[in-house]
Amino acid sequence: MSSFGLDCVRKKERELERKLRANDREYNLSFKYATNAINTSKYNFFTFLPLNLFEQFQRIANAYFLFLLVLQVIPEISSLSWFTTVVPLVLVLSVTAAKDATDDINRHRSDDHVNNRRVQVLIDGKLRSEKWMDVQVGDIIKLENNQFVTADLLLLSSSEPLNLVYIETAELDGETNLKVRQALPVTGDLCGDVNKLADFNGEVHCEPPNNRLDRFTGTLSYAGQKYALDNEKILLRGCTLRNTEWCFGLVLFGGPETKLMQNCGKSTFKRTSVDRLLNVLVLCIFGFLAFMCTVLAVGNYCWELDEGAPFTAFLPRQNGNDAAFSSFLTFWSYVIILNTVVPISLYVSVEIIRLGNSFYIDWDRKMYHGRSDTPAEARTTTLNEELGQIKYVFSDKTGTLTQNIMTFNKCSIHGKSYGDVLDYKGERLEVNEHTETVDFSFNPLADPRFTFHDHALVEAVKLETPEVHAFFRLLALCHTVMAEEKKEGELLYQAQSPDEGALVTAARNFGFVFRSRTPDSVSIVEMGQQRTYELLAILDFNNVRKRMSVIVRSPEGKLSLYCKGADTIIYERLHQSCSKLMDVTTEHLNEFAGEGLRTLALAYKDLDEDFFTQWKRRHHEASTALDDREGKLDRLYEEIEKDLLLLGATAIEDKLQDGVPQTIEQLSKADIKIWVLTGDKQETAENIGYSCNLLREDMNDIFIVSGNSPEDVRQELRNARTSMKPDATEDSVFLLQRTLGKSVAALVDEAVNGEYGLVINGHSLAYALERSMELDFLRTACMCKAVICCRVTPLQKAQVVELVKTYKQAVTLAIGDGANDVSMIKVAHIGVGISGQEGMQAVLSSDYSFAQFRFLQRLLLVHGRWSYLRMCKFLRYFFYKNFTFTFIHFWYAFFCGFSAQTVYDEWFITLYNLVYTALPVLGMSLFDQDVNDMWSFQHPQLYVPGQQNLYFSKTAFFKCALHSCYSSLVLFFIPYAAVNDAVRGDAKDVADYQSFAVLTQTCLLFAVTIQLGLEMSYWTAVNSVFVVGSLVMYFAVTFTMHSNGLFLVLPAAFPFIGTARNSLSQPNVWLTIVLTSVLCILPVVTYRFLFIQLRPTVNDKVMFKVRRAKATPPPPPRRTRIRRTSSRRSGYAFSHAQGYGDLVTSGRFLRRPAVPRPSGFSHTGRATTGFSPMGRSAGYSPTGRAQNVKKAQEVEVTSLQMYRTIRDAAL
Repeated sequence: MSSFGLDCVRKKERELERKLRANDREYNLSFKYATNAINTSKYNFFTFLPLNLFEQFQRIANAYFLFLLVLQVIPEISSLSWFTTVVPLVLVLSVTAAKDATDDINRHRSDDHVNNRRVQVLIDGKLRSEKWMDVQVGDIIKLENNQFVTADLLLLSSSEPLNLVYIETAELDGETNLKVRQALPVTGDLCGDVNKLADFNGEVHCEPPNNRLDRFTGTLSYAGQKYALDNEKILLRGCTLRNTEWCFGLVLFGGPETKLMQNCGKSTFKRTSVDRLLNVLVLCIFGFLAFMCTVLAVGNYCWELDEGAPFTAFLPRQNGNDAAFSSFLTFWSYVIILNTVVPISLYVSVEIIRLGNSFYIDWDRKMYHGRSDTPAEARTTTLNEELGQIKYVFSDKTGTLTQNIMTFNKCSIHGKSYGDVLDYKGERLEVNEHTETVDFSFNPLADPRFTFHDHALVEAVKLETPEVHAFFRLLALCHTVMAEEKKEGELLYQAQSPDEGALVTAARNFGFVFRSRTPDSVSIVEMGQQRTYELLAILDFNNVRKRMSVIVRSPEGKLSLYCKGADTIIYERLHQSCSKLMDVTTEHLNEFAGEGLRTLALAYKDLDEDFFTQWKRRHHEASTALDDREGKLDRLYEEIEKDLLLLGATAIEDKLQDGVPQTIEQLSKADIKIWVLTGDKQETAENIGYSCNLLREDMNDIFIVSGNSPEDVRQELRNARTSMKPDATEDSVFLLQRTLGKSVAALVDEAVNGEYGLVINGHSLAYALERSMELDFLRTACMCKAVICCRVTPLQKAQVVELVKTYKQAVTLAIGDGANDVSMIKVAHIGVGISGQEGMQAVLSSDYSFAQFRFLQRLLLVHGRWSYLRMCKFLRYFFYKNFTFTFIHFWYAFFCGFSAQTVYDEWFITLYNLVYTALPVLGMSLFDQDVNDMWSFQHPQLYVPGQQNLYFSKTAFFKCALHSCYSSLVLFFIPYAAVNDAVRGDAKDVADYQSFAVLTQTCLLFAVTIQLGLEMSYWTAVNSVFVVGSLVMYFAVTFTMHSNGLFLVLPAAFPFIGTARNSLSQPNVWLTIVLTSVLCILPVVTYRFLFIQLRPTVNDKVMFKVRRAKATPPPPPRRTRIRRTSSRRSGYAFSHAQGYGDLVTSGRFLRRPAVPRPSGFSHTGRATTGFSPMGRSAGYSPTGRAQNVKKAQEVEVTSLQMYRTIRDAAL
């Protein structure tokens, strides 16, 4: 590590608390805090060459070939020319260096783009435009609307009332709903006065840099007072300022010390399991090479003593060298000759194959998202085959599985269900983009983006059905949404969660428009009439109450309580008169839940004035109590929230991305386990789990782990394990695996009967990830089909992935879209970023990126599987052809006195891997496919062999080596026997060294080419040209090299004059070529035939189906819409955190008061010109049958039906 790096580590260890002073650069510089510049690159102009070469020579093979090059320049031991090694080595180093340089230049450009952004900084009492990288800790900066936050800031003041700012945190957590931050009143008084801000000299003492996005602790000392600081007063780098003209902030952390950069995690060099296995095999091959060279060196020593000693009488040894020294030189000579067992062209070919398969991903039109103009992108070229071995997928929820867009989909009002579209037969139709939408033109204040398809509901509103009006009145009043209206009629709602915004927007479109609020009133427009309700109390939502209520007084003076919440909670508080309505509504809720919608029950209650006055007094006493305040308030809430009257229920769709359920179903069939790691609350995560088919009602059981202590969590995990496998032992079962020479304990998969799901909360997960309990958690989770972790932090996401990586020895993939997913994306073997509206932070840290989760199935089941299959075929064939090539040298050594003479022409040795066999194997590795993409989707189980490493493993490698040994014996001894003591037709001798070399190398080339043809499953024109062209190239080059002309030009370089012409003109030579080829492939064909008949694999069975179908794609399965019901209740539509009721009623959350406006409605109720009711709400049915009548008639009359207001004077 560099001295700079050590200094950074020491500084981080030393910094226990951050101290800084506003507008005092000299004081702050003394602490040597990081500037705001970021640097994600690895090299600069001067360090690139030495560092890159150092990294490349850390690869064992590159160092080995450098060592060979040194040996080849020693004349005493070199029997090959130096260029046979230096040319491929330089080529490999150059290609890799060029790729690394390109990647690093892109990183430099990205860094420069960010570092050179401009921001206004307060320097010497003036605002100056400075580059981001020049901003320092302690500076005061000014941000304007829609600007990115420059660094981690303490909010000082803003343009909004009460110094509020609105920020979008999509880059951090993937959520697009706005968050609110508020400055301290003492700094808010500085406003935008530059002079006051320049004189501000507050001191901040806070926590040191860390990656906790949801927590901040510190204090501000100013004017002799100390003020507490928390996360609500901090603006983090990566956020965007929204709906706020300007704000001022004090820089607390800059550049690499910001929470955004701290969450980026450490970039690690990712290598595939094939790479790791290849390194082990290369080490084994080096050992085997040393063994072969030792055998041949000993053979040379024995030969020198027995056969060489008499020969020294004719040719004495130089410098008196003896047999021992001769065998020493022979050892190194054979190291050079037999080095082709690990040719450097292997690594060149691997890089080319990976690059080609990466281009396929980039070019795939089926992974292109037209709406956002986003193609899929392989951001790394070294991990493609790993995509074919994924066992665990870890997915974020918000923005990854869902669009983070809530839509009002259906509702049930007074026993009648709305939202379905029926045909003339009364059967429900599938809603699609061509389905006719409701016309909201009668409402000038309607949101044009809102769509609804059931016309009956808007007709019921126009007919002034009292229950329908009360339903939407509740939605317009019972919330904590803030309204902004910068232009007349253009309303913008700021909701603390998208689902609450969706409910208020639905009420707005159906004629109950929330317009504005003050701390003690709510103004709405009801069917064109402006009405202001007095807001008397907000009984706010929290995770225990699971409901929210408001108490309002209407303009007529009527007191009402409106409540919305989880149906199980609301039902407990209903008046007994609602029993039949509750049964009908429950049926509707079950239907909604079966479709994966988020449900919410609505109820109301008219209050007695005297009772409320007394209750209000006790509420005030409880809210000011010093002890047990929350308990007293809860008891008061329970007292007033009872005997409610049921209005109905809402069903909101947390819109999944297109194709998510189908994708998860396909991946499950491929035996890929999917874990969802989300920061959302448990109910929301469960709901999405059901929506996307991750959790299913037909599962045997779904375990909820929510213990608040280590003992509780451990017991819940053990109970779940006992339920799944009653005979399970308490101790975890491990299987020792050896990886890179180390024994690694891998947790064994335990089979269970049935399918189970596991849902665990964030606080429980914190205990489960402790060292003493992590194996219990992992063991239980791995027995389940699906796992959902809720309320998890970015660090916990990374810890879960690391846990599976460590103990399961399985290939993992993490997919997400926000900065909170970056840690797990970097920890996983494969990181995938979703590029969408939630920011690009995850994409920048990912290995692959695309716009929609559904593309994951194509990435894995098609591109991943093909890449893995091609790479395994390539490696098996490459080792086969090179081992066969090298073993022939080994056998020949016993017939040439162990003299390190080569069996082939030197030019054949140079061109064998670079020209004669390079293109055919590359063609197979780039174009081969066992079945096409349609069949890959039809049979996801084809993916399983990759997870089990069946296509290339140590066993497959040793089979390949044995096959090569057999082939080399055939290819050496058959030609040797064929030409031994043989003569030509003209009585000349055939068996000279050069003729034998040409015969052997020709037999070798035909044998390996035929073997390639057997390996290939998918022949294309390119493959055919490569195979035939390589054979043609061999003969063309050989005849040219052996020509008279080249011999006359360079006699030493081209000694094989006329050999090819003389040898290949003999019939017995061609008969030998045919015989060796048949004998080489006969065992392979026999083995494959017997294996397919006796033990066919999944691939064999599917390929048989393909051949029977004559390679025509199967018809796509018809998906019929099934009307599902569910007794499970989906998550209620509320925010993820406690509500903003306190802020609303205190007035600290408000914008400037709105001025009175005309309603903008032209017509209301049945007085609407030209309106004639039709459809279901008018009692019209094409089939002559009343619709939805029976259940409605069974419902008791409520008090609302007695107060129907008719405004039409004619009636």
